[in-house]
Amino acid sequence: MNEAGSETVHATAVARDGRAVLLFGQSGAGKSDLALRLIDRGWVLVSDDYTVVRRTGAVAIATPPATIAGRMEVRGIGIVAMPHVASVPVALLCDLGEAVVRMPDAAERSIAGVMLPCIALAAFEASAPIKLELALARIAS
Repeated sequence: MNEAGSETVHATAVARDGRAVLLFGQSGAGKSDLALRLIDRGWVLVSDDYTVVRRTGAVAIATPPATIAGRMEVRGIGIVAMPHVASVPVALLCDLGEAVVRMPDAAERSIAGVMLPCIALAAFEASAPIKLELALARIAS
């Protein structure tokens, strides 16, 4: 395995169909809330709140830190056990709490030395899970 870089990011990671999305935001921005709604739509948890991202060749791989694997903080409930997956290629970055532009230009950001597409969403909007799925589908096409 050609591992060229690794970093731990303050982001929740969820996956679907073998592709992960990293949800970035300050505490209270809605990372776990949006992740829960995505999980309810068939996604699976990779990691809550902190995610290890390592570069393997030209791919960024998301993995949960061992100390929190399979656990998620649900505000108002506490820490709950969740089914999870590890070592999922990252396809998209999503900034929560950033200004959401009506018609954004394409944006990219580097994680673990890999340039990845990046979008901004308002996490607490009811449509946020659908918008994230549309963005991910656009990348695949």
